[in-house]
Amino acid sequence: MGRVDGKVALVTGGGAGIGRAICLALADEGAAVAVTDVDFAASRRVAEEIEERGGRGVAWPLDVTDNDDVEAVVDGVVEKYERIDILVNNAGIAGPNRPSHEIDEDQWRRVMDVDVLGVQRCTRAVVPILRQLSGGSIVNLSSIYGIVGAPDLPPYHAAKGAVRLMTKTDALLYAADGIRVNSVHPGFVWTPLVEGLARDAGEDPDDYRDQLARRHPLGRVGDPRDVAMGVVYLASDEASFLTGSELVIDGGYTAR
Repeated sequence: MGRVDGKVALVTGGGAGIGRAICLALADEGAAVAVTDVDFAASRRVAEEIEERGGRGVAWPLDVTDNDDVEAVVDGVVEKYERIDILVNNAGIAGPNRPSHEIDEDQWRRVMDVDVLGVQRCTRAVVPILRQLSGGSIVNLSSIYGIVGAPDLPPYHAAKGAVRLMTKTDALLYAADGIRVNSVHPGFVWTPLVEGLARDAGEDPDDYRDQLARRHPLGRVGDPRDVAMGVVYLASDEASFLTGSELVIDGGYTAR
């Protein structure tokens, strides 16, 4: 029996990297998964992969910066499945990797629009559905850099810190409705986004991966599935007494 049998999950940014792994893991554990991504071709590939594995997956194009888009996708998922039990707010961008004084307001706004307001828009659209069902699980993807700082990616760090505290606030606001809200804080996970950061910095990806591995006491960077299985736990009834919590999946990075 799957850990989320009979549940319906909506995952944002599900077309690649951690989002793809989350979609696959939830489907493997019995959920019907709405795979959403601004890259519709990518979300379709993941939905097809789910179906090939014997699961249930449907793709939707979704730009989390567009209120109408968010509402239309949520309505479409409910029309197809008659419910949403799990929302995974995974969509995010890294933004410019320059000191704060070299980043203009439009660049800051873009990161906040995707990484912070994107979470708020999807939460706003899904909470009424979860209330009708008398409960559900919202999982917000933050980062270790929503907990500790580093001298890079200032808008990203600010956004992920905001997501961390948004999670706690929403956990308190919706606890009486049976809605649990938790955040996940990955360390460095090898995804296309991280590999792209290496290439943008002019570094060899293999060398960059080795450098990152040495920062983690367990001696490796994370795999997207490491994070995905944490999301499955928070989405499942196994975590029925967890809300407002931070699940840190970082190979020991923040334990130093």
